[in-house]
Amino acid sequence: MRRVLAFCTLALSVVGAGSCGDGAGPVAGLITVSLTTPNPGGDGAILLTVAGPATPTSVSAEPGLRVFSMALSTTNQFAVTGSLANGAILRIGVPDVRRANQYVATVQGVAANDYSLRTATSTYKLTVVAP
Repeated sequence: MRRVLAFCTLALSVVGAGSCGDGAGPVAGLITVSLTTPNPGGDGAILLTVAGPATPTSVSAEPGLRVFSMALSTTNQFAVTGSLANGAILRIGVPDVRRANQYVATVQGVAANDYSLRTATSTYKLTVVAP
């Protein structure tokens, strides 16, 4: 009888400990970097910086685009090539998508389809969101 009582006490302790917590741990997933361009389809490359609270786990370009980068860190430069239109250009894996608002993307340079550099990039906008 003592063994049964000890077993029940142990089992309840384990079940009780497993149910503790508020589920507020990190939620890994993808964030999306989207572009708003004044020249949809007229741009062939963009150099951008993405900085955030944690090192990304992965990066991929949207279909029809290619992305180039160095080793990932908390501040990253990405070159995205292809016919750039308004909308999503990158998907970045992060350790916690609930911190998506802490990631900032900035335009460093843009090239037209004929490889000429755009001199004014202030009208290009990048947004970072968790889908």
